[in-house]
Amino acid sequence: MTQIPGCVILDDAALEGRNTLRVAARAEILVDVHDVSALPALFELPAFGALPLLVLGEGSNLLFAGDWPGIVLSMATRGIDVLGESGQRTRLRVAAGENWNDFVHWSLARGYRGLENLVLIPGTVGAAPIQNIGAYGVEVAETIAAVHVWDRHDGHARVLDATACTFGYRDSLFKREPDRYLITAVDFELARDAPLRVDYAGIRDELATLGDGEPTASRVAEAVARLRTRKLPNPAVIGNAGSFFKNPVVAADLAATLSGAHAGMPAWPSVDGMVKLSAAWLIEQAGLKGYRDGAAGISAQHALVLVNHGGATGAALLGVAKHVARTVKERFGVVLEAEPRIVGKRS
Repeated sequence: MTQIPGCVILDDAALEGRNTLRVAARAEILVDVHDVSALPALFELPAFGALPLLVLGEGSNLLFAGDWPGIVLSMATRGIDVLGESGQRTRLRVAAGENWNDFVHWSLARGYRGLENLVLIPGTVGAAPIQNIGAYGVEVAETIAAVHVWDRHDGHARVLDATACTFGYRDSLFKREPDRYLITAVDFELARDAPLRVDYAGIRDELATLGDGEPTASRVAEAVARLRTRKLPNPAVIGNAGSFFKNPVVAADLAATLSGAHAGMPAWPSVDGMVKLSAAWLIEQAGLKGYRDGAAGISAQHALVLVNHGGATGAALLGVAKHVARTVKERFGVVLEAEPRIVGKRS
């Protein structure tokens, strides 16, 4: 393929090092974009009109069920700019290729609050809005002011405010229209005096173990990091994509029936009278925590995490995920949905 300034283009590229599940897969073409100004020329290349396109961050929220029969594009842009300050509030613009956890620590080091509960989540800043990443009672949508995109339908750059992004639980416009928008940067609005969110299970107890003193954003981040490290397997040690299943939201009557049959079942009120259940609890009660089929399995550390013990194919991992969802449906009548995107040519 013709080379474009500001990009690195490779043919028949390996993707095993580009996804945290460490699945061996290949792309017909791999493009790393280091300069947003290269996008117009890049999308004018004939291959971009002829081949399927997958936008890839750090591969922490997808499963390659097979090779990608087209182009994989990765935003490798960098940069964090302070756009302006008003009182205690600051607006920042962060390039899509910045590492998410690095950005969280950058914000904490400068006294900004709002992202401390989202520490240690793998991935890039550009990937964060797609599934509206969340943890420990906080969603990233709460701090996003706007998202900068390249609109592949009309071939122009656009800026979408937070309302236009239609964020939901692990959901957004970008997740619902994955073939339209390429995120190039995200604007955040953070405050130095934002209230700390410490009521989520475990945070106060973890803060207490850190010693006396008033909670600070940095201390909350440390508490969350310690909780995550204990509960979730490290992708650097064993291949995984974090929580693989969403917490299901079910009708109140089904939740009541299950609660009556299973004392102590976790449940929380959700929108429109619905009830959110714990996917991890359902999987564990189904006896599948630590389940293994060859090199593919469910973590013995956390029932939500699909793991690659080494050499598992994407098809094998997908098979385990389907087995878990099928077993939970048969036992509880609850449908589990995958959080990560499942892509690639399947045999």
